Amino acid sequence: MNYESSRREKGSVPPFSLKTLAIMMISGSVATIAFDNWGQAISPGVLGWANLAPVPLAQGTLQTVFGVNSRSGAEFMHLFVVGLIAYPFGWLFVFRPIQEKVYSALPWQVSSAIYGFGLWIVAIGIVASTVTGNLFLNWTDITWVALVGHTLYGIVCAWIVNWLEVNGLG
Repeated sequence: MNYESSRREKGSVPPFSLKTLAIMMISGSVATIAFDNWGQAISPGVLGWANLAPVPLAQGTLQTVFGVNSRSGAEFMHLFVVGLIAYPFGWLFVFRPIQEKVYSALPWQVSSAIYGFGLWIVAIGIVASTVTGNLFLNWTDITWVALVGHTLYGIVCAWIVNWLEVNGLG
C-alpha cells in the first residue's frame, strides 16, 4: 500500500496549521507508545533484554542542563516535548523535506528508519553520553535496545504521518 501523500509536493514542508499540529501529536503519540512498549515491555518482558529508561535519562538531562531534579518534568519532557513535538517536528519539517530533495526515490520506510537511526545518535550518542559521561552508554545492551526503539519510533511516526496526510488530516 502506498502511503505517499498526493496533497503535498515532495520536498516541501507542511504548512504551520492546526492540522499539522494534530498530525504531529497523533503520529508522535502512536510512535511514543510503540517506543515505550518496545523498550519497557517487549524487550525486557518478552525477550529478556534490557529495559529502556527514557524518563530517568530526561531527568538527568534536566538536572545537567537546568539544575532541576523533577520526575514529573522528566515525564513531561519525554512524553510531550520529545515524543509529541520534537521528534515528529524533525520528521515533518527537517528530515523528510531534505531527504525528498536529495534522494526522492528513497522509499519512506527506508528514510524513516534512517531518521530513527539519527534519533538514536542524538538521544544515546549525544544526550545520554553528555548526561552519563559514557559514550553510547558504554555500548551496553541498553544501547542496542535503544537503537531498535528509536528506529521503530521513526518508522511508526512516518507511517502515521503519511497515513494521516493521505486519509484524513493532510
